[in-house]
Amino acid sequence: MTSRHLYKVIFVNQGKIYEIYARSVTQGTLFGFIEVERLVFGERTTVVLDPSEERIKTEFAGVRRTYLPMHSILRIDEVEKQGVSKVTAAEAGNVTQFPGPIYTPGGPGGSGQ
Repeated sequence: MTSRHLYKVIFVNQGKIYEIYARSVTQGTLFGFIEVERLVFGERTTVVLDPSEERIKTEFAGVRRTYLPMHSILRIDEVEKQGVSKVTAAEAGNVTQFPGPIYTPGGPGGSGQ
């Protein structure tokens, strides 16, 4: 039944915005991470290839499951149709990156012992 669901996940990684599609998105077993499984990429049925989609497909080649830090997720949408997976540069005016790690030993709110 979950195989009918399709999710678009948009997240920030190293100053770039990633947009990927997956069949399963859950709160992972690792604290502070979102588990994204069964990534979906466009089929190579056309002669024209999209270089941005090929780049992200190569980056995630062989990945069965990925864990994304919660603070890097911008948006998760359940969609009916798959779009093009892509990586784009983050524009300064549209995306504000959250501060560094939230949960650090001895950091704000931590005991530091």
